[in-house]
Amino acid sequence: MLQAPALPPPAIVSPAPREVSFGLVAGSVPRGTRRIIVSNGSRVLADRPLSGTSFSLTVEMPSTVFPLQVTAVDRRNRHSSRRVQAFGLPADAEPRLRSPTLDPVLARTVRSLVRRHGGTSAVYVQDLRTGRGAAWNARARFPAASTLKLAVGVTVMGALVGKPGEGSRIEELLRAMLIRSDNAAANELEVWLAGSTSAGSARVNGTMRALGLNDSLMYGGYETPRSPSAGAPIPIRVESQPAFGIGKYTTAWDLARLSRAVYLAAAGKGPLLRLGVSGSEARYLLWLLAQVRDPGKLDRFVGSQAVVMHKAGWLAEARHDNGVIAFRGGAYVATVMTWRAGAPDELAGRISLAALRRFRSVG
Repeated sequence: MLQAPALPPPAIVSPAPREVSFGLVAGSVPRGTRRIIVSNGSRVLADRPLSGTSFSLTVEMPSTVFPLQVTAVDRRNRHSSRRVQAFGLPADAEPRLRSPTLDPVLARTVRSLVRRHGGTSAVYVQDLRTGRGAAWNARARFPAASTLKLAVGVTVMGALVGKPGEGSRIEELLRAMLIRSDNAAANELEVWLAGSTSAGSARVNGTMRALGLNDSLMYGGYETPRSPSAGAPIPIRVESQPAFGIGKYTTAWDLARLSRAVYLAAAGKGPLLRLGVSGSEARYLLWLLAQVRDPGKLDRFVGSQAVVMHKAGWLAEARHDNGVIAFRGGAYVATVMTWRAGAPDELAGRISLAALRRFRSVG
């Protein structure tokens, strides 16, 4: 008796490998498929009937790197499967294009927390669904440290056509620069961009100026070892500013807009698309940022309540963190910069938690 031929496996279009996902699972299946199953190991995320050769559904995905499997089942009960490495974000955390508006309640909380910790600090937080948020000293310039490595990553994405190949040298450098904050990797990427760290930093500055980030400067390479509210706008001003000499600098306002631009691009929106950064490339950057192991800052108190995609930076007297926090119900951008502040990492954590609580409560 002849054995029935194997059923060809599904083709998965979304989620793409090495990208964050808002829960969309889409692709195509062989003719005759009558059922589609989406799973994570033994856990079934969806089991749906199918009448055509394409599928598109939204599922709740784990907020971690995991193998998502799509299985096709035909009328003869033949099965075929394909897997992809994915990282899930809450489906309702997809951003919207909204103008920033002041949340007076959150603004009072931010001021109180900043004053409690002393030193010089800058804060910017904004709900990426409603636009409401708060700021303190957000246009003051601080030494940038490693925070501008995100700008390097964005510039590299704009120079590539699609994500870097898995295991390629560019991917190795991006992972080292963003996940481990490796200075040598950042320098090598600047050289790859334009032939030298100084020319590469000029390319990065060009990206930031194109985004309207005019209070930031990428100054050469990095040192390496010798071997809706009331409708008022969120106030963007300078209350006090540290004196730190020549070098890389940036502001909470600029960093927040950079992170917001990446998150918007991941949803196919915003200014990065016209700079050559595709939705796929932005989702890849967020996939890297979600794997950063630099705990105790923006993620200090939110725990498993949210996914923190961030890039921190620090020097002897400066401690910063900047990123997007996605939670069930939405997402927000948060930037906290400090200079000689008491318990600066705790301040970042308390600002992030206050924003999470506020944005959850007002929806």
